[in-house]
Amino acid sequence: MTHPLVSYPQLPDTPTSHLPFSPCVVVGDLIFVSGQASVDQAGNIVSDTFEGEFRRSIENVRKVLEAAGSDLAHVVQTRNYVRDAEDVALYNQLYREYFPQPSPARTTITNCLPPSLKYEVEAVAVRKPAE
Repeated sequence: MTHPLVSYPQLPDTPTSHLPFSPCVVVGDLIFVSGQASVDQAGNIVSDTFEGEFRRSIENVRKVLEAAGSDLAHVVQTRNYVRDAEDVALYNQLYREYFPQPSPARTTITNCLPPSLKYEVEAVAVRKPAE
């Protein structure tokens, strides 16, 4: 789409995918981050423990947000996908590290990912104010 308020920022280390989606779409001051999972820069899945996959996924969100002029502190909503319900307690613990109070609005769905992934997250953020 071509529109003066819409952009698709990417830096060289922004995680990409072979699938047909942009890492993020910026509309004015709103940043919509596509689902980020435990993948390397080329979009290859990196299997790990739940904690390892969670941290890699959030770090991918951080990289995408940096390309768009924002950071995790400016996230206003997340949608989280946890493959195994038994990981929810650890998920909540780890989530608090990255999103302290006041936390973003959040949705969490369990038992929903393929065997190759333990966690995926998408986010909506705002641009950081000009300094």
